[in-house]
Amino acid sequence: MRKVHPVGPSAAAEDPAFPAVAAPGACDVSRLDAVMTSCRACPRLVEWREEAARVKRNEFRDWEYWGRPVPGFGPDDAALLIIGLAPAAHGGNRTGRIFTGDRSGDVLYAALHTLGLASQPTSTRLGDGLELYGVRITNPVHCAPPANRPTTAERDTCRPWLTRELRLLRPTLRSIVVLGGFGWLATLPALEAADWSVPRPRPVFGHGVRVNLQATYAGTPLSLFGCYHVSPRNISTRRLNPAMLRTVLRAAADAAGL
Repeated sequence: MRKVHPVGPSAAAEDPAFPAVAAPGACDVSRLDAVMTSCRACPRLVEWREEAARVKRNEFRDWEYWGRPVPGFGPDDAALLIIGLAPAAHGGNRTGRIFTGDRSGDVLYAALHTLGLASQPTSTRLGDGLELYGVRITNPVHCAPPANRPTTAERDTCRPWLTRELRLLRPTLRSIVVLGGFGWLATLPALEAADWSVPRPRPVFGHGVRVNLQATYAGTPLSLFGCYHVSPRNISTRRLNPAMLRTVLRAAADAAGL
């Protein structure tokens, strides 16, 4: 179990303001991940993630579900960041690792392994030996939502975690791939808050879209890429196939110098 660092008496985990109070105080990525896992700021998400962990699916009845916010995964000096949507109730919410234990993760990690960015093509559980090379993966919403649909209020409540993660990654971060339109809309204001200049009107999401962002501080520009989400629906309908995913990831890895 991750050790959770206290953030002060004014920031109870059940308080909707908890992310906004706690996230800026995290001095590094590992501390951010640890503090995040104690968050209970969104009652609907807390109820759902814990119900899924209690009821379980029959095929996972022998598992002890994670049942908490799922932190990002990958090195804290990543050059490439992949941003999704939210954990799956019986995927990341079960295993404790983002994009792990579901069909979306099967597609994503297989693509990263093919490109030499992951040590193995599968991600099944914590401690399975998987490593990412120069890549980190995160979500704009860290708790599993009912029907895989967080509300805009839940997205906005969770945003300080993403903003702080972007700030902490700033020294090495060179490119970002956002999976899906929800993640795109969540990421743009977080990038602004983390001191990158986002064009106005804001760029529209699309598969293969690339936007170059200048830093508003003395830092390196950032390449932002759009990619259809690796959801089972997108894969089954062939809206996204592995080759399309690899093309975007390869372009983003090149932009990141990987």
